[in-house]
Amino acid sequence: MGDHRAQPGRRARPTAPGTPEGGVSTATTPASGPDSGLPEEKVRTGVPGQRVGDPDTEEVRYAPQWLQLREPADAAARAVELLDPLRIRLANRPVRGGLAIHDLGCGTGSMGRWLAPRLDGAQHWILHDRDPYLLHFATVGAPKAAADGSHVDVTTQRGDIGRLTADALAGASLVTASALLDVLTAEEIDRLAAACAGAGVPALLTLSVAGRVDLTPADPMDAEITEAFNAHQRRGDLLGPDSVTATCEAFARYDATVRVHPSPWRLGPDEAALTAEWLRGWVGAAVEQRPELAERAQAYLESRLAACAAGELRVVVHHSDVLALPHPVGGAA
Repeated sequence: MGDHRAQPGRRARPTAPGTPEGGVSTATTPASGPDSGLPEEKVRTGVPGQRVGDPDTEEVRYAPQWLQLREPADAAARAVELLDPLRIRLANRPVRGGLAIHDLGCGTGSMGRWLAPRLDGAQHWILHDRDPYLLHFATVGAPKAAADGSHVDVTTQRGDIGRLTADALAGASLVTASALLDVLTAEEIDRLAAACAGAGVPALLTLSVAGRVDLTPADPMDAEITEAFNAHQRRGDLLGPDSVTATCEAFARYDATVRVHPSPWRLGPDEAALTAEWLRGWVGAAVEQRPELAERAQAYLESRLAACAAGELRVVVHHSDVLALPHPVGGAA
């Protein structure tokens, strides 16, 4: 919430006290959602989000309003091209019956609302997130029916996906996540791959940042902001735009078949509200990484927001979706 959230919607960016509307914020916020389920010590900043609750505690949440704002763009971006190979795999499961789907870092449940109506058969979704506030929204907005009209139900599980194991996935049919990989470390991605491979469970991991943004009309500062933002994504041991490559390599080490397909946001005049919020967070993260950019970045942001408001700005935020198909394990669902 990601954004992740990522370039879009990944890391929470509260408005700093005294920051003017539309201004560049360099505040840092520890957060545990959306689309994450990560340990609370993970720092995720620089993309639109809002504090909910006591800012003096570690319980910093993403605003459901941001997740709702980005959900249509997420839905339009996800790679439907990966669904046919996924459907074939699910149809050939060793164990018959309804699908058991674990959605990691579910946020408000947008992945389930997108995917459940595209799969046949009864489905039971297990929604994972650290934030009970978001889990409430995910439950209320959960899908009710599969593509063929079969029943869909959900349960929630609050906790840390960093300790995910093959045993925890026993009986699972599928693991899903959105806007998650780029806020993981190499160790965490390897642990995820090992758990899925050990349980023989496929994984559909969508909307991971690719490190590229195309803005039209172009501006000389676009590349500089992009470079600073990407560096911000890679702070500490987080993988940021390198996460898709790391994920493919990790699953390959466990002999899984891996497919990757682009899943870009394509934002035009009809998505002006989303574009404006994304711009504020994107530029804010760049400035947090390189404070010397602040003055020029403020002028750049104001110009971009004006073009957005006038319906003159178009943005492509590049992501990738990953489908990993480990070898089935006897008796696995």
